Amino acid sequence: MSFGKNVLTLSSLYFSITVNKFRAADMKKFFYYFLIIVVLTGINSCKTKEDRNQYMTVFKADTVSNYHVLENQFLVGTHLCRKPMPDMAELKHDIGLVKKNGFNYIKIQTHWALDEPSEGVYDFSDYEELIKYAEKLGLQVYVGLTCEQAPGWLWEKYPDCRMVERNGLPVSFEAPYTIPADGKPGPCFDSQGARDAMTRYIKAMVSKLGKYKNIGLWNTWQEIAYWRDVCYCPNTQEHFREWLKAQYGTLDSLNKNWYTAYSDWKSIKPNMGPVVGTRLDVDWKYFMDHIQIAQTLQARAQAIREADPYKRPVFAHVASPVIGSGSTWVYSRCQEFCGSSSYPCSDPFYPWDDGVGDDPKDKFRSLSLETIGNRCALGFDYIRCSNPLGHPVIAAEFQGGPRTNSYGFTRNRFPDGEDIRRWMFTAIGSGVTGISFWVTRLEIVSQEANGFGLLDTRGDSTERFSEAGRIAKALNRYPGLFAMNNREPGKVAIVVNEQNWDFCSSLPLYSEHLGYSTRGWYKLLFEAGIPVDFIELSALEDKDINNYKVVIMPVPVSISDEYARKLESYVNSGGNLISEACPGRFTENGICRRTLIHPLFEQVFGVEEVNLGYIREPGNGHRWTETERSWGGMLDAAMLEGTGDFKGQRMRANVYLENLRATVGKPILKYNDITVGAVNSYGKGTAWILGTFAGHNGTAYQDEETRAFIRKMLQRCGVFPPHEGKLVIRKRLGDNKQAWVVTNPTNGIVTEKVNCEGFTSVKDLLDLPVHQSGSQVELTLNSWEVRILVLE
Repeated sequence: MSFGKNVLTLSSLYFSITVNKFRAADMKKFFYYFLIIVVLTGINSCKTKEDRNQYMTVFKADTVSNYHVLENQFLVGTHLCRKPMPDMAELKHDIGLVKKNGFNYIKIQTHWALDEPSEGVYDFSDYEELIKYAEKLGLQVYVGLTCEQAPGWLWEKYPDCRMVERNGLPVSFEAPYTIPADGKPGPCFDSQGARDAMTRYIKAMVSKLGKYKNIGLWNTWQEIAYWRDVCYCPNTQEHFREWLKAQYGTLDSLNKNWYTAYSDWKSIKPNMGPVVGTRLDVDWKYFMDHIQIAQTLQARAQAIREADPYKRPVFAHVASPVIGSGSTWVYSRCQEFCGSSSYPCSDPFYPWDDGVGDDPKDKFRSLSLETIGNRCALGFDYIRCSNPLGHPVIAAEFQGGPRTNSYGFTRNRFPDGEDIRRWMFTAIGSGVTGISFWVTRLEIVSQEANGFGLLDTRGDSTERFSEAGRIAKALNRYPGLFAMNNREPGKVAIVVNEQNWDFCSSLPLYSEHLGYSTRGWYKLLFEAGIPVDFIELSALEDKDINNYKVVIMPVPVSISDEYARKLESYVNSGGNLISEACPGRFTENGICRRTLIHPLFEQVFGVEEVNLGYIREPGNGHRWTETERSWGGMLDAAMLEGTGDFKGQRMRANVYLENLRATVGKPILKYNDITVGAVNSYGKGTAWILGTFAGHNGTAYQDEETRAFIRKMLQRCGVFPPHEGKLVIRKRLGDNKQAWVVTNPTNGIVTEKVNCEGFTSVKDLLDLPVHQSGSQVELTLNSWEVRILVLE
């Protein structure tokens, strides 16, 4: 075995039984008493899937991380360099510009292959020179590790570290540079030799650089992922089997859950053929996404902690959160927190979205602004919720300039100052506590040459650079508002269920539908002005879920008995549960229930399923619709008609249409004369079932009728926006001040009065005029303009 039993309990990383300790703690104490998840001793007594939730332990680091920098200032920095670097004179010149512009950080990126060209021979001199120069100017340094571009000697010494793809062939790529993809996938660290070599390198680097007190942050993995379908090597397969032993305990238990008849653990291998939604497929995906990656995150973080004399915070970041997946809940607990990249202008549209390929350009521009703004807000709200409460939310890579294509010869539109302001303010509205731009000056290395920089290839300033600096200075006048993760909690939560995600990912298009509907629900709520959170079912205790007036389940096709009971208890205690079609159709083991809806949900929603139909898209579109195999297999596109209390209102049907028989529930939606939506009073709460994928309408085939239906349903649940109007207000809450991030999410100019009752002073963060009359402030915002008001 290549890794050992001490990592097997990582399967429960996001099933924390201690999460309420985080929730109950005073927020400020988090910055001095961060709890970190560490590798436990092996546990071989798990007998069932439910038992997994019991094996998650948290302990305090030997020496408390030093968080004074993160608590006392909003981090605003830029990625200075990665090798091959510009000459040192240019880099020092740019460090001076960064300092003069009001930033407080620079980021440097390490490069294992160049830092350790021969085993045990290290050269960190370039990094040291830059760190010392930054220290002289009073700048902090954020150090990002990239260990995927491993040195040549590692591949030769440890041939078992070469990753294997799904087709059984080894990955021949050995990255000499950080481009492309930071060297991904890199070595397989299920190889004991490769993992030990990586750990020695990290400790040597941290011991050398960590003596400088202006190091503020360590990042263990830049955009966590392999970006290939790996790894099927013998070491990883053995690691998988050992993990299965810890989860199921015995072969009999595994066979019972998998519906298999293995007689020897050695016979179990990942499915290298087509995935078909079996428990083997689901467990393998979970293992690779959460256990195998988590072990590397843990090993890197632990190496840093052991070598860092000042115990600076350790984190890692994703390229963007995978919407619908619980992976970032795991990653955030492998270090102190998890961050994310954000490139708002890079491919903002999903192929199913309205606006893809639309003309004329004015319409495309308005839809682009809408999509960019929403995705920026969504990504950081997702990251904020996946981190333990109160922990920092870092935009670890934030687009500073144009994205390149065609290997540096052509570029997308250059962002202007208005773009930078809109993006930064939107991220702040989602709770971001620090932003690191990518990059300081336009890149020099193909394939990203002439891209991304706040500064152009020549010159000491640009509009976007100046605007970022102006905002940085303004934010740091109020560190108690913006350096703390203090975004106002939502009253509505969208469910994330990793079991459901892993099942959906093993079937064609299902994970796309799950992610798409989740994203659409977020947009519908955002535009309605309703703050929203995300909850991962396995990471919450009942009292946490009861904090929300409404909980929404997008595409809830697979759910365990345990999670069904948790949601039933939430409704019984007075909560409002909204579900899309087919709640609990499959067990967590991928077996279809004969009832077609989870039996407990039949009681909660007061319905039974009669049948399920596939419905066409409007205009016979084919964004997600499969080719019809025979005539009569699809229902015509339709707007569903409200009935009962919803008579006269309508909502669009998407993908599926679930024919329901109301047992005790009351119909609220009809397709012709067929019930396809119902509401039921259950215990002290209310349960709503919509027999279609309603969230899709947030971004596809958008219409006002669907929005109005959703708003009315939320109002019946007692959920209203903090501001009645078109402007959206999201709040950051300080001790005696608040910051209101005000957005106009419409395509036109909006003038509205905002009620600021209870505050004696209202100022614009950037000192723009504020027209106040008594407790009312009148604001005029252009389409997708964002302003921040500071109230005290």
